[in-house]
Amino acid sequence: MAIASPSAPSFSASFCRIRTETPSTFTRVPSIFTHRAKPRPLTRRLALSARFNKSTSSDAGGSVSPDNGEPENVEPDDSELQYELFHGFSPQRCRKGSPVFVTLPLDTVGPLGLLRRPRAMVQSLKALAAAGVEGVVMEVWWGLVERDQPMLYNWEGYLEIVALARRCGLKVRAVLAFHQCGTGPEDPHWIPLPLWVLDEIDKDPDLAYSDRFGRRNMEYVSLGCDMLPVLLGRSPLQAYADFMRNFRDTFRPFLGVVITRIQVGMGPAGELRYPSCPTQKLTWAWRSRELGEFQCYDKYMLASLNACARAIGMPEWGNGGPIGAGNLMQNLEQTDFFKSHHGSWTTPYGNFFLEWYSGMLLLHGERICREAETIFRGTEASTSVKVAGIHWHYRTQSHPSEITAGYYNTRLRDGYLPIARMLAKYGFTLCCSCFELQDLEEQRTNPVGSPEGLLRQLLSAARVCDIPLEGETSTTSLDHQSFQQVVRMSKFYSYGLEKPSFSFNFVRMDKKMFEYHNWIRFNRFVRQMSDANAFRAKLEVDAMPDTRRSPTSISDVAKFGMGSTYC
Repeated sequence: MAIASPSAPSFSASFCRIRTETPSTFTRVPSIFTHRAKPRPLTRRLALSARFNKSTSSDAGGSVSPDNGEPENVEPDDSELQYELFHGFSPQRCRKGSPVFVTLPLDTVGPLGLLRRPRAMVQSLKALAAAGVEGVVMEVWWGLVERDQPMLYNWEGYLEIVALARRCGLKVRAVLAFHQCGTGPEDPHWIPLPLWVLDEIDKDPDLAYSDRFGRRNMEYVSLGCDMLPVLLGRSPLQAYADFMRNFRDTFRPFLGVVITRIQVGMGPAGELRYPSCPTQKLTWAWRSRELGEFQCYDKYMLASLNACARAIGMPEWGNGGPIGAGNLMQNLEQTDFFKSHHGSWTTPYGNFFLEWYSGMLLLHGERICREAETIFRGTEASTSVKVAGIHWHYRTQSHPSEITAGYYNTRLRDGYLPIARMLAKYGFTLCCSCFELQDLEEQRTNPVGSPEGLLRQLLSAARVCDIPLEGETSTTSLDHQSFQQVVRMSKFYSYGLEKPSFSFNFVRMDKKMFEYHNWIRFNRFVRQMSDANAFRAKLEVDAMPDTRRSPTSISDVAKFGMGSTYC
């Protein structure tokens, strides 16, 4: 089949897309399964804790729930929390809550694809189950599974995680991570793209994103070559599809039973965006209010831009990104493109470029959504996509840091509604972060940022398009204020919905999580978010044989010791 070359692209006017459909090749790789243990009879009687039978009502302050009116910024007394943890669960009224999942550590699976410290992992999973957590989030790295050769997959470590989670009564959400993890070989959490992909990038550097200064970003393969056979005869889209098919075939017995959701990575950090700001800097980029850099200077992106410009009779608009976009650290009001008044982002050229730039990202997402929907159809596992929480210019007119990431979201245009509509079209869930961040804290150092404003816009888009929502923390925050902020923002999405579909991923499990006061706060948070699920988990744990039961108290968790928990 003929493929249009970058030098002579064949595009349509609608985002100048190449409609080249190439069949995905696939070679079945033998799956690795652990033997299923025979079910053991439950000899232990179901037990309700003394705490559940306590007569104090929630209205009298005997327990805490998201609905009982407790001041949200006042941390509860430790003695009450200790009592609850030792003796069970507070008498909250049964309701349909929001399940809480916990993301596993980055080094859960080692460089050779094997599970690290399995015994300690079991203890940690049992502690999570006892706290009422619904399940865990497991990041499945392309660079580990298909590391050495194309279509040679090693799922061993991930199969073991799923088996352990099932044994502990936990569900699993799998994140198919097609991006790089870490900053380089010296990073303890370094996971590059597959080695054979890096070899191809060495031969053709334009497979990586590039900014106007020629700086290459190796976190994710450029979406400009999505449909071109640049990876040893396969296109990146075919490589992603083959990976997803093999995942489906290998984990089929668990799909819809243990593995209940699959998040499909679509860019750096697994998010549908451009690497306008390196992922390792995103945790503090808001402090410096970085504008970001347009990632449209590899030859494949430039070919698409040039073809679009010629299609509308303006070839001079197709030579690169906007002039006058400023530097990363520059005040946006000092730039010609992003400034609030008479900035060129409001001109016909600005609109053309931003429509093309965001349209290419949306097309990339739609292509992968279409493949994933076809591959996982009938498995009873839902699918999701993550959108980045880039909030540090949200109160400005032009939203430069969002624009450079590929979200054409300004005071004049909603850039997230098209993404939500695309997800609704293919039955995907929207995943977004920043649930623990507060405007009050942000604006002490950055008056133009608004994590709450951005999140409300994303939640509103999800409500309008009637798609389920999956929330996340952007950092590992274990303080009381952060937990209460998550509760507040989850109510914003769920309020007034007849059947709200909201769940939450806590990012991520580490040794601090199991420390005394942090563990108390986390247990209380889980019960606030999903008290009905926590009570069900409590019954299931109490019904387990003695050899499989998990401790539910702080003292029992302490007996594990920090060395016994996974982290």
